Amino acid sequence: MSKNPNASNPSAFLKNVLGRPVVVKLNSGVDYRGVLACLDGFMNIAMEQTEEYHNGQLKAKYGDAFIRGNNVLYISTLKRKPA
Repeated sequence: MSKNPNASNPSAFLKNVLGRPVVVKLNSGVDYRGVLACLDGFMNIAMEQTEEYHNGQLKAKYGDAFIRGNNVLYISTLKRKPA
């Protein structure tokens, strides 16, 4: 078994990334990058400081974004580059 407690427990992972930068990839291939504000049991997501990327290119910036859970392919942590 893995020593990383988040490896087998998605619920713990999601609790740990609340308030942190994440990448949300949609079924359509679009990426949203921003701070995970909250989510519910249906994987509906609220994000802050959100940026929309198509094929790796920045397309739009939003203050807040709400994403319906059935569109989400995955959520991943995002490591920001130091300024």
